[in-house]
Amino acid sequence: MNVKKGFSLLFVCYFLCIQVSFGCTGIIIRTENGSVIPARTLEFGFDPQSNILVIPKGTSINFLSSVNNKDGYKMKAKYGFAGMNAVGKHIVVDGINEAGLYLGSFYFSGYAVYEELTTSNQSKAVSSEEMGNFVLGSFATVEEVKAGLKDITVVGTFMEQIQGVAPFHYTVTDKSGQSIIIEYSKNGLQIFNNTVQVITNNPSYDWHLTNLRNYINLTPDNVGGINLNGETYAPLSEGTGMVGLPGDFTSASRFVRASAFVNAAEPCKDEEEGVFRAFHILNNFDIPIGIVKQKEKNTSMSEYTVWTSAADTKNGAYYYKTFKNPTVKKLDLQVALNEAKGEIMVITAETPRTYETVKSKS
Repeated sequence: MNVKKGFSLLFVCYFLCIQVSFGCTGIIIRTENGSVIPARTLEFGFDPQSNILVIPKGTSINFLSSVNNKDGYKMKAKYGFAGMNAVGKHIVVDGINEAGLYLGSFYFSGYAVYEELTTSNQSKAVSSEEMGNFVLGSFATVEEVKAGLKDITVVGTFMEQIQGVAPFHYTVTDKSGQSIIIEYSKNGLQIFNNTVQVITNNPSYDWHLTNLRNYINLTPDNVGGINLNGETYAPLSEGTGMVGLPGDFTSASRFVRASAFVNAAEPCKDEEEGVFRAFHILNNFDIPIGIVKQKEKNTSMSEYTVWTSAADTKNGAYYYKTFKNPTVKKLDLQVALNEAKGEIMVITAETPRTYETVKSKS
């Protein structure tokens, strides 16, 4: 059997049997020396077989062609970029370009609404799954992105692998620190300033900001004891300032938890410390297999953290670790673009897990 066909058929079978949910958590770390580090987890109910995709400056990109063999918006990449793809496609769903612009795609299930593809909008059409290529290949700043979105029509196109449209919303961050959330819904295109340095999944970003008001009591400082009728009640342990912090894996709870962790974290002096801090914070959102399950009839699928990434927008570096190998790897974007020599290049992301043996002194 052809491996690619077998893999696609497996996806189709999964999605015909059950409705899979996807939970991802994104944060931004800002350092004292001015570096901006967007980072995120990616969760799926199956292995999307992500690899690092490197797309050089000048690459011709014909949108929709990889989706349904139609001609949509066409362009040549103004900037080279790289990041994670999925299901073997030449589409970056999370990555950084050589101007220091970052984009991450996050599931927005039940809320994402796109234009229908028509003959009149086809020449300006970009599929929801292709937004990474469009944004990273075209722009250097958040302001440019906001202006450039007026030039395209984002459409929903059928994906065989998920038996439906890819329901994404997006976070875009530039090296100056500007960050936005882009959402297409029944309300049309909405762009929000990412004021709390966090993104998760549905509902909409403004709903999450409203929900944060339920947790304004949270603080990293321990709470002192109280006196009731002459009896003193002291705290039982450390961490009393975060009592009430939701610990489950729902999108709303992850948003609150990530907001608390990011905004209460100690300052980082530089990008090296910032990347280290980002991975440590995101460890709190790692979903082991078996903790989050979707059951329907006799079928069950476990959602888990497939990979975690961080982008150094100042120095053009992309860091990642995978489910099978938690060792953090670093991709130097400019080195990768040079090695690509003008051609699209794929780098294997998942590598075998290894353990270093500790040797005692003899």
